[in-house]
Amino acid sequence: MTHSKRIGIFLMAGIISTFALELGDRRSTRGAHDLISSAEAIVGRPLTPVSVAGVARRTTRRRVVATSVYVATLPPACTTIVIEGVTVQQCGGQYYQASGTQYVVVNIVE
Repeated sequence: MTHSKRIGIFLMAGIISTFALELGDRRSTRGAHDLISSAEAIVGRPLTPVSVAGVARRTTRRRVVATSVYVATLPPACTTIVIEGVTVQQCGGQYYQASGTQYVVVNIVE
């Protein structure tokens, strides 16, 4: 096969596929699965990449990091809170996590 014949076949295949994609786009019905579907994300909805709610949710991830400091009892007036699925005790500005019969001091990292 000559070089010019290969180029001709390649160009013809490109033209046919472009035509098929355009024809498919015009004949598509709502809800049908196309070869290339259109994106229907609306900016401002919670799960779109540039929405304010999505950005706020992604930037407020916190994690609980245990230290090597243990206490036998908690200070008075502690409240129980859950951070990223981890139950901790908040006593003033300090956080504690239960560890057996003791409590370990934890840091909350954003």
